[in-house]
Amino acid sequence: MPKISDKGNRMPASPIRRLVPYAEEAIHRGHKVYFLNIGQPDIPTPEVALQAIRHFDEKVVKYSHSAGIESYRRKLAGYYRSVGIDIDWTQIMITTGGSEAILFAMMACFDPGDEIIIPEPFYANYNGFAAEAGVKVVPVTSYIEDGFALPPMEEIEQKITPRTKGIMVCNPNNPTGYLYSREELEALRDIVKKHDLFLFADEVYREFCYDGKEHFSVMNLEGIEENVVLMDSVSKRYSSCGSRIGALITRNREVFDTALKFAQARLSPPTFGQVAAEASLDTPKEYFEEVYNEYIARRDYLVGALNRIDGVFTPVPGGAFYTIVRLPVDDADKFAQWILSDFSYEDATVMLAPASGFYATPGLGKDEVRIAYVLKIDDLKHAVKVLEEALKVYPGRK
Repeated sequence: MPKISDKGNRMPASPIRRLVPYAEEAIHRGHKVYFLNIGQPDIPTPEVALQAIRHFDEKVVKYSHSAGIESYRRKLAGYYRSVGIDIDWTQIMITTGGSEAILFAMMACFDPGDEIIIPEPFYANYNGFAAEAGVKVVPVTSYIEDGFALPPMEEIEQKITPRTKGIMVCNPNNPTGYLYSREELEALRDIVKKHDLFLFADEVYREFCYDGKEHFSVMNLEGIEENVVLMDSVSKRYSSCGSRIGALITRNREVFDTALKFAQARLSPPTFGQVAAEASLDTPKEYFEEVYNEYIARRDYLVGALNRIDGVFTPVPGGAFYTIVRLPVDDADKFAQWILSDFSYEDATVMLAPASGFYATPGLGKDEVRIAYVLKIDDLKHAVKVLEEALKVYPGRK
């Protein structure tokens, strides 16, 4: 029998989706499962996007330009200018989700064996993109006690080796919900400039910043304009995860042109997704105000309710719609499986994302889970009650 490739063996499975079979079995047993494991909002997709798909009147669903439909790129540039990011439409490449933007950026900027420094915990699929590109992820640890603030700059600088080619941040952060300040990003800018590194930034959750804090984009860091690569997506902003439309944005023409060669090899991003995404740019302001207020209410309820459970702690996230929660358990991976396979409360259970999958350092996150507050408050109330009752009887409780 032919042997699987080494790259295939090195490619990590998604730790977020590993528990799906246990959730499916729980449903087959008649239990309701509250899915808090993945960032799939229950917020309706804007009607303007759905109408654009319904009224698509082209006779042929054809390839677009490999960098995306021009009218969409032009209109998207206008969106970025409206949030204070001054770029031209020719500096925007439309990708198949933010995932492809990250992968193309890694393949364009790094050689196999090069290193990228990422604060951990980080979005688990960064490991997968790095494995595909042959890039080594070098973690620098942030801690729940500090609310997952960016680690001290000296710790980051100590991680730099001759193979280091870049640093990556997600702001606001998935999985922690931490919002990096302008001061933190400017300190990071100084390291990037000193060592002439790339700075990758995943800013998918830009609209979700709370408590009066404002988002500051890495695209507005002065002095490293040629070093910055921005990744974005419509998935969360417009509750349109299945559209699979993202963007790679850079002022570095060589990076753009190199990434475009990878884009040409996959021909074009999805046509219907682009049609929906372009229409989404006309979403009325009231939509975002309603969504913003809903997420604040969900966050405030969830954080308060979790911290009232004996032995449970979570910081208050400043953005996105995730929080990392420390549980009084021996092993969060085992607990997340057990609560699906062996426990229910009032015919319901909960699906969580064990935090170990968001760390690159072995052993970290062992008693932590990520919770996505993407369900309405009534569902969150029931889910928290299920979690509280489960912790009372879990055999591995600490």
